[in-house]
Amino acid sequence: MSFDFVENKKVHFIGIGGISMSGLAEILLENNFKVSGSDIKASPITDKLKSMGAQIYIGQIAENITQDIDLVVYTAAISEDNEELLKAKNLNIPLMSRAEFLGNIMKGHKYNVAVSGTHGKTTTTSMLSSITLKANLDPTILVGGNLDIINGNVRIGNSPYFITEACEYKESFLKFFPFIGIILNIDAEHLDYYKNIDNVQNAFVKFAKLIPQNGYLVCYNEDNRINKVISSVNCNIITYGINSGNITAHDIHFDKNGCAYFKVYKDNKAILSLHLAIPGRHNILNALASIAVSLILNISTENIKDALEDFKGTHRRFEIKSKKNGITVIDDYAHHPTEIKATLSAAQNYPHKRIICVFQPHTFSRTINLYREFTSAFDNVDELILADIYPAREKDTGKVSSAMLANDISKRGIKCSYIKDFNSIVNYLKNNLKEGDLFLTIGAGDVFKIGEMYLQSK
Repeated sequence: MSFDFVENKKVHFIGIGGISMSGLAEILLENNFKVSGSDIKASPITDKLKSMGAQIYIGQIAENITQDIDLVVYTAAISEDNEELLKAKNLNIPLMSRAEFLGNIMKGHKYNVAVSGTHGKTTTTSMLSSITLKANLDPTILVGGNLDIINGNVRIGNSPYFITEACEYKESFLKFFPFIGIILNIDAEHLDYYKNIDNVQNAFVKFAKLIPQNGYLVCYNEDNRINKVISSVNCNIITYGINSGNITAHDIHFDKNGCAYFKVYKDNKAILSLHLAIPGRHNILNALASIAVSLILNISTENIKDALEDFKGTHRRFEIKSKKNGITVIDDYAHHPTEIKATLSAAQNYPHKRIICVFQPHTFSRTINLYREFTSAFDNVDELILADIYPAREKDTGKVSSAMLANDISKRGIKCSYIKDFNSIVNYLKNNLKEGDLFLTIGAGDVFKIGEMYLQSK
């Protein structure tokens, strides 16, 4: 299905408060469309959209769908029995998934860059966005987090360049039209949909095959599953890695805050030296991916260096919130065991006496499917507190709980406890955090509120 992008048409978004859906709504508002949308609860995102002229409904009920709507866009998380979805079908209003709608927007751009991978999409998209802005390419940007340089998660440009994250959930990225596709890594994720890692890999194969023959696949050379993807595509291929690939990093060392110094090589020739302003070895790889794309776009090494050394990160990605009583409070979006290990590795290189972590598991299905991996993901913390599982789109079947996970993590000799509500967690922290501690909130739900509550407490 295609959509005729004509001004004054009315588009309704079911789940408009989501980070990606809100970005699409902003793009339409900037282009004189009429926009309405609903979400389960109000948020700073819905408040912003309302101030821009969108009609916002809190709660998703059939009455929100009116006859004057030209198109309804819905997220992959919306269930088939959603009242608004059913009403739109009854009124024969055209329906389009978020991914398909984004794909339609991409059709209007020549140089679409789609950043895929199980981990690191938001940071890499943000790095690449910063570089292209520094190079004055005037890109349109859609990122899965808030980026200060664009004052949010979306930027509407006036050029052929479009940069976006490409999420693999329910194969939604197969609706896209990439000229340059990035695959950062392939890991076991969204197993409620894919069932096993081989199915995840096959989805990335399909994604890579979307790239035209004159386009480019940029991918991590040291991931065996990505190497299997490479053999199935018919386009230009640029690889990167710490030790092997077209773009590599050498002479790596870290400053006192865990931020990397390194030299970047292209085809075994040094092209620039970098000092990142965000910590962690994983961010070297994210930087290399963004550099590889930048070189395809003929961006100068000077612009690349300036942008990456100025890049301070995206909100909720190892975000240093503040300090209180000599205690540093950091928040991170990590919700997969691989991401958690990378975050804690970065934390180890950050100044601290102890690392105290509050983790909020995200969805029951992920917690069940990766249960064993979660039990071994926190070996680098001095103390771990588990909050209740954030359900997101799911219902609690009673098969798994944070209390169960805390018990099994404790069996590894890690000091770990389950505390049910946020207020009780904050009270515990007030009584137990000490000067010099590094306090981390980790998870994709609303666990960040715990850090904010602690900082605001007396």
